[in-house]
Amino acid sequence: MSLEQATALVVRGSDWSESSRIVTLWTREFGRVRALAKGGRRLKSNFEVALDLLTVCNIVFIRKSSGGLDLLTEAQVEERFTNLRTDLPAFYAGCYVAELLSDLTEDYDPHPALFDEALTTLREFGGLGKLTGLRLLSFELTLLGELGYSPALRGCAVCQKPVEAGSFGATAGGVLCPTCRLKERDARPLSPGAWSTLVALQDDPTQWRRELSDRIRTELRQHLGLYVSTRLGRRPRLLPYLTG
Repeated sequence: MSLEQATALVVRGSDWSESSRIVTLWTREFGRVRALAKGGRRLKSNFEVALDLLTVCNIVFIRKSSGGLDLLTEAQVEERFTNLRTDLPAFYAGCYVAELLSDLTEDYDPHPALFDEALTTLREFGGLGKLTGLRLLSFELTLLGELGYSPALRGCAVCQKPVEAGSFGATAGGVLCPTCRLKERDARPLSPGAWSTLVALQDDPTQWRRELSDRIRTELRQHLGLYVSTRLGRRPRLLPYLTG
């Protein structure tokens, strides 16, 4: 066993006993950490509100060498995203970010750039209106790229032939040429506008402030929602609450 320190985002929590909680933390230094917080449910504890969902905190924990849950010994609040409290679509989007970090990543597989992008995303949520969906889309593409799941957008995901808009297959892993499209049951039409937006965001995640029609935003949400669901092996719980 070893004592570790990290900066963490709380992405999941559940009650363990009358006084303790199990928390899933996405840390900059170690990636996903699952830990037992003894006394975490008490009104007056060492953790106070530091274990609330979507709270950034500085933590100290004992890392178990034999597997199982680590032991959280200290957590102090560093940042809380007050911008999510008055914007329901932004709050749901933030919870979706937490769900993806919790369920798509592995224990002790750090991605510092992804941690920084998650915090930047949560800070920028709130008051964006229709741009909330595009900001979330930008985060999803960054996450998929960091984890090695980037969708193929410039060449057919099956045969690698150059192709642009036309069709998108979540199971195949990206855009499809006319021939390969016939072999993929979940292939769906991909408009030129949606394709060019995906390419722009994949190349430069900061290009999310775009003027798009409601139709294209809805199309993008459907494609990325299905793609993430395929990588995850199930439909994310927060997906039905997201706006385009």
